[in-house]
Amino acid sequence: MPLLLAGCNSALLDPKGAIGLQQKELIITATWLMLIVVVPVILMTVWFAWHYRSSNKKATYAPDWHHSTKLEFIVWTIPCIIILILGAITWKTTHSLEPSVPIESKEKPLVIQAISLDWKWLFIYPEQGIATINEISIPTDVPVEFKITSDTVMNSFFIPQLGSQIYAMAGMETNLNLISNHDGTYKGISSNYSGHGFSDMKFNTYSTSKEKFAEWVAKVKSSPKPLMWADFEQLEKQSINAPVQYFGTVKPGLYQDLIHKYMGDMNHAQKGEMPMNHSMPHDANQADMHHDEQHMNHDMSGHEMNMSEHSGSGE
Repeated sequence: MPLLLAGCNSALLDPKGAIGLQQKELIITATWLMLIVVVPVILMTVWFAWHYRSSNKKATYAPDWHHSTKLEFIVWTIPCIIILILGAITWKTTHSLEPSVPIESKEKPLVIQAISLDWKWLFIYPEQGIATINEISIPTDVPVEFKITSDTVMNSFFIPQLGSQIYAMAGMETNLNLISNHDGTYKGISSNYSGHGFSDMKFNTYSTSKEKFAEWVAKVKSSPKPLMWADFEQLEKQSINAPVQYFGTVKPGLYQDLIHKYMGDMNHAQKGEMPMNHSMPHDANQADMHHDEQHMNHDMSGHEMNMSEHSGSGE
C-alpha cells in the first residue's frame, strides 16, 4: 500500500493558503476522531473471527447470552461522545469557513468573476478590465473574492490547494473568498460532472508577487482581442481542451448581463442582445410596480367605500 500511495499527490493535504490549511486540520481531526471507533471495531472483528473459529475448543460457548449492560454502555457512549465532539467542531468551522465571508486582511481583495462554460472557465478581472480563458494570476498574501456563475449547467469551481469548492449556477452568483500565502502554480478544476468534456475543465492559478502580477496584467492588456458580447457568444460554443486566451478589453457589465439573461429578460436573450445597463429595466419595473400599487390602492379604497355603503344599508 505505501508503494501504491507513493505516487499520489494529495493536494488537500498540501494546502498553500489559510483557508486550505484550516480545512486540512479539520479533515485530519475528524478522521482521527472517527478512527477511535473504526480501528477497535476492525481489530475486534478480526479477533472474534479468529478466537471463535470452529477449531478452537477453548472458546466459551454461550448460546443463551443476549445482553451485557457493560458492553451496551461502551458501544453507545463512546460513539455518542465522538458525535458530540464532531458536532461542535462542525458548528464552529461551518461559520468560520463560510465561503462568502471576506478574509480579514490589510490588503484590498482582488475581485475575479468566474464563468463556467462548456467546457472551459472564463475569468474576468473587472477592476483591471481584462479577461482570460483557463488561467488565473493572483498576488500572494492578497485576499481574492471570486464571484462565480455559469452559462450552462451546474458546475463546481475548485482550487484544491487553496480550499473550498463551490457551485456555479446559471442565473445565480456564488461568492468564494480564498487567499494564497505561498508563491507557486496551483491546479484548478471542475469538480462537478457537467458533460463528457468536464474532466478537461482545468486551469492554472499562478500566485506571484505584486510586481509580477502587475506584469501579467500588462501582458494580458496588450492582447488585441476584445471580449464583447459577440465574442462571448463564440466562447459559449462547446469545446474541449480549450487553450489559454487573453482579452485585453472587456465589455463593461458583461458578467452582470450574463446573470441577467437567466433572470427573465427573454426579449433581449431571444434577440441575442444584452442590456448595457440594468438600471433602466429595473427602474421601469419599479415604475410599473408603483403604478400597480397606486391602482391597487385605488381599487381597495373603492372596495372599502362600497363595503361601507353596503354595511350602512344593512344597518
